[in-house]
Amino acid sequence: MEEECKYSCIDCATTHCSSPEGKYPDFCLTTHLEADARGENLREYEDAENHKIMTAAAEVEFEGYCRLTRVEETMEFARKIGAKKIGIATCVGLIRESRTLAKIFRAHGFQVYGVCCKAGATPKTQVGIDERCEAVGKNMCNPILQAQLLNREQTDLNVVVGLCVGHDSLFYRYSQAVTTTLVVKDRVLGHNPVAALYTAPSYYKKLLQKDTSGKNGR
Repeated sequence: MEEECKYSCIDCATTHCSSPEGKYPDFCLTTHLEADARGENLREYEDAENHKIMTAAAEVEFEGYCRLTRVEETMEFARKIGAKKIGIATCVGLIRESRTLAKIFRAHGFQVYGVCCKAGATPKTQVGIDERCEAVGKNMCNPILQAQLLNREQTDLNVVVGLCVGHDSLFYRYSQAVTTTLVVKDRVLGHNPVAALYTAPSYYKKLLQKDTSGKNGR
């Protein structure tokens, strides 16, 4: 028996929480949010660091709306939070793009320190990764080392450029500095994973077919 679906924001098409027009669905999280939970959430923004980040993000969104590129927005955000030194955690396959990014950051007065995913040159098998995974490269990606090296450099803001799924998760977990993402990895779609969503009703409709392999929920 399949588990009963619990509706949430992804099942809503009204997005009334973003606009004053429309009707909230019966399962809306906003209307079911208890007052104490809402208050507890808002108190988190009273933290000085959280308030600074949230305010900067809102200002960048407003000032650059449909006008600035993500690269430009990243620099504006860095300025607003007072970041002087930017760390770049890059996939080795995007080192050329990261070198260009570093040049742009430096041209705008930022210090830059970058660490690629293969730093340390450690064989995958050394940490227990199955030998078959060496078919796409013998040395492991090392996101924890990337974070540790950037922590050591005391970067003010870290920017992720194309780390693999899961590797980015570990980087976020170990990074001491505030982190934002510039590029997400998608080798098939030229690092534009949203293309699979745009084409799900057509070219990628296989993604909407029910999975009967039994892999999910193992």
